[in-house]
Amino acid sequence: MSLLVVGSVAYDGIETPFGKVDKILGGSATYISLTSSYFQKNVNLVGVVGKDFSQDDIDLFKSKDIDLQGLQMDESGNTFFWKGKYHYDLNNRDTLDTQLNVFEHFNPKIPESYRDAKFIALGNIEPSLQAKVLEQVNSPDLVVMDTMNFWIEGTLDALKQTLKNVDLLVINDSEARELADEPNLIKSADLIRKMGPDFLIIKKGEHGALLFTDDEIFSAPAYPIVDIFDPTGAGDSFMGGLLGWLSYTNDLSPQNFRRAVIFGSVMASFCVEEFGPDRLRDLTEKEIYDRYREFRELSEIPEVG
Repeated sequence: MSLLVVGSVAYDGIETPFGKVDKILGGSATYISLTSSYFQKNVNLVGVVGKDFSQDDIDLFKSKDIDLQGLQMDESGNTFFWKGKYHYDLNNRDTLDTQLNVFEHFNPKIPESYRDAKFIALGNIEPSLQAKVLEQVNSPDLVVMDTMNFWIEGTLDALKQTLKNVDLLVINDSEARELADEPNLIKSADLIRKMGPDFLIIKKGEHGALLFTDDEIFSAPAYPIVDIFDPTGAGDSFMGGLLGWLSYTNDLSPQNFRRAVIFGSVMASFCVEEFGPDRLRDLTEKEIYDRYREFRELSEIPEVG
């Protein structure tokens, strides 16, 4: 089953307490595509890059068999650039520079060969653009969407309209509280699911993630990482691992959704171990499945008696 990924392809400048890089590949579509490609061998990327986009980065996508027919090459300007500085707890960051460049006029155009994709990843872009994507695809089995506080605060009506056509929303705990206007996460989840999504995942950073469905709440642990260099892209890597597994198995059962959440957490845990997507370049199948087993052991509860 093919996977369609729509979002930003960017360059980032990142500073953390553990180091600094002036320019490295980034963007929501980048992380989702790279992580999902370890499971799903039919990943189709839609985004836009500028005249400064490196052939080395094109080659990275191609090395993972990511289809780039939908990647627009705009020679009128440079690629979207973001620069940020993280603090010691890594949950807080300061945006130092944002240059939209060619991304400012991004209009996602879905190639005909992508339109029958059964799994859709809507990366963190303006909600009306996410809605345009859904207008161009044909009867997907699962639409997964990400958003952020900026869109909740500035484009709430458009966001709620798009949510009506989404199956799964993936957001963090502060975004869930703001979207629902409710401090309690359990109540927030119920209110958000009434907006449209059948499923909701609330990411809690170093405290794991919660999956909400009609029948249950599933809590996935976070991996105890000793050396966290850069949290940029962790949420998108989570989404890529989750969707990569679901599209690879073509199984939307409750048990497989749980597995997908763990695989999402696995890929996010790898992402933060190096700057940008560097750790995601050369993972092995053994590394991924070994860490999946470690995640399972973290939450294993021994029998009583």
